Amino acid sequence: MIEGEDEAVVRRCMEGEPGAFGALVEKYQKPVYNLVLRMVRNDAEAEDVAQTAFIKAYENLSSFKPGNRFFSWLYRIAANEAMNALRRLRRFEPLSDSNGSATDEGGLEATEREDEEARILDALMDLTVDHRAVIVLKHLQELSYEDVGQVLDISTKKVKSRLFSARQELREALRKRGVNDDR
Repeated sequence: MIEGEDEAVVRRCMEGEPGAFGALVEKYQKPVYNLVLRMVRNDAEAEDVAQTAFIKAYENLSSFKPGNRFFSWLYRIAANEAMNALRRLRRFEPLSDSNGSATDEGGLEATEREDEEARILDALMDLTVDHRAVIVLKHLQELSYEDVGQVLDISTKKVKSRLFSARQELREALRKRGVNDDR
């Protein structure tokens, strides 16, 4: 299904055709799930958030503007839902089964990495929503500047500007948490 076909399917959904939205879900479920999973880092939570994103997309189909990319519009909804989930959760599950009493060198290093990762994720949550979104999409989802711009509905120049500011804000939040910037 190409992008123009997405618009036709959206139109059919809005006209009440049964099952039309299922074609869009089938086409985009993997990329949406992968985006959300990279943000929330929990399979069950990612499934819930992805499902919520599709429900919100369906409920708000009338706000989709023909001529825009459906994928970018849907991705924006999914990214926002993932950020909302992260805000709700504000908890970090341990990355290992360690009970904190690791005595071997590798265990200590793993615990330190886990602590640093938790501080990084916590610092990310301190960013403004706009800055958090651009960092997640560019660095965690590894989207191009152009794709980030389409998802956020801003120009490529604005993406670069926002990313510069977001990196500065993240660097300061990390510094406050004791995460070294050795780069």
